[in-house]
Amino acid sequence: MNTLNEYLSLEEFSKIIFNNAELDLSEQVWKRTEESFEFLREFSKNKIIYGVNTGFGPMAQYRIEEEDCIQLQYNLIRSHASGIGNPLTPIQVKAAILARLNSLSLGYSGVNATVLQLMKELINRDITPLIFAHGGVGASGDLVQLAHLALVLIGEGEVFYKGERRATQEVFQIEGLKPIEIKIREALSLMNGTSVMTGIGVVNWVQSRKLLDWSVKISCAINEIVSAYDDHYSQELNHSKLHQGQRNIAARMRTYLKGSKLIKKREEHLYTGENQEKIFKDKVQEYYSIRCIPQILGPISDTIDQVAKILEQEINSANDNPIVDVKTQQVYHGGNFHGDYIALEMDKLKLVITKLTMLSERQLNYLLNSKINELLPPFVNLGKLGFNFGMQGAQFTATSTTAENQALSTSMYIHSIPNNNDNQDIVSMGTNAAVLCSKVIENAFEVMAIELITLAQAIDALEYQELISDNTRNWYKDIRAIIPVFVGDQVLYPYINQVKNYLIESEMQEV
Repeated sequence: MNTLNEYLSLEEFSKIIFNNAELDLSEQVWKRTEESFEFLREFSKNKIIYGVNTGFGPMAQYRIEEEDCIQLQYNLIRSHASGIGNPLTPIQVKAAILARLNSLSLGYSGVNATVLQLMKELINRDITPLIFAHGGVGASGDLVQLAHLALVLIGEGEVFYKGERRATQEVFQIEGLKPIEIKIREALSLMNGTSVMTGIGVVNWVQSRKLLDWSVKISCAINEIVSAYDDHYSQELNHSKLHQGQRNIAARMRTYLKGSKLIKKREEHLYTGENQEKIFKDKVQEYYSIRCIPQILGPISDTIDQVAKILEQEINSANDNPIVDVKTQQVYHGGNFHGDYIALEMDKLKLVITKLTMLSERQLNYLLNSKINELLPPFVNLGKLGFNFGMQGAQFTATSTTAENQALSTSMYIHSIPNNNDNQDIVSMGTNAAVLCSKVIENAFEVMAIELITLAQAIDALEYQELISDNTRNWYKDIRAIIPVFVGDQVLYPYINQVKNYLIESEMQEV
């Protein structure tokens, strides 16, 4: 069981959303929540406070009479539940709820305890509100997407429950749950935050780490297949540069490739003084997609680490408006809901995952082009050349998917469009950035699945099963349990999808 208290790490966050670890709230959380709520209730009685007794956005100049204040909150939720497009995935929504819950639990939002209690129950019971991908500009928070969460919390809207899309009211009756109580500004506290973009961002971060892990494994396997020299990932070469990511990737390669019978040492082949050829048959240096792995994956690794730092800070921040500060007995108006931090990190993550996809596509092309590798049959075709096609058709898919990632990598962070009667005159587009980043990540898994199948075919073509490292042999056996060695032509799309799922569902294995 994971208990929310002072600080939620990304590792704890991931266990709750991916491993279904049960969530609980500490006594300290309940105490903070009660103190914040009671302070706001007393403090707001004779003062003008945005979202408590005023309209919203550009209509904040309008005073709301006391008898209408509660209805105002319901009006906000219903009017902004206007999303459209594809529903977010259950894991993305679960992450968004947890991110919002953790932010509200800090005691800066003035909500009553029923809000936290019901959000906790949604997480623990796998009840997933229907939230759409389109709707947020990421400035006054994820207003539209979080309105769909708030809609469920007041007992309206729809949820996904046990694999079915159902009315919230029906599911609450089945589970014995009651809607939250709106008492002061619960709707605004729920909606004015960065929790959807941040929750999706955490999912993106987890999947990006898997992609990087697999890219290292695949790159090592290609080094084995071509019997590359080992000095390009040596400690000496890579420590002559000061970048930590590069050093880490090179170290992983050295560990991964221990025991391989295919990797060559340069001093045993080219430093003996016995080479007298005018034209060397074997390559003196490999193509960049094989030789420059630490330099290419290093900045990707560093970027993923930086994204993690910002995400962890954001999920542990108060990101609504205004902020209720019990310590100073004051309410502060500002813009903590603005999603620029997450927008920028999602753009950066999207960019490096596209580069990783490009590396995978170039490595795939190397394996398929016999004129380049001078080692394998064209398209790693194990059948009859001209009659069979090997991986030829799959390359088109990998190339087109890589091209889509390149197109999707245009920045959202710099594409602000004023809206809300120009009240929101500069926005983050952080929600769009996070959603597009998730698409780029999914595409990357598809390209990598095609490359992994091709690698397995290459190992069989060269009969290297007993020469590859133990680490390569481990995943090779997994792939062969999914897809058999094929000599004749196969319908590949079911296999590609199965291998894609294998990659997504795999556990991180640090080597």
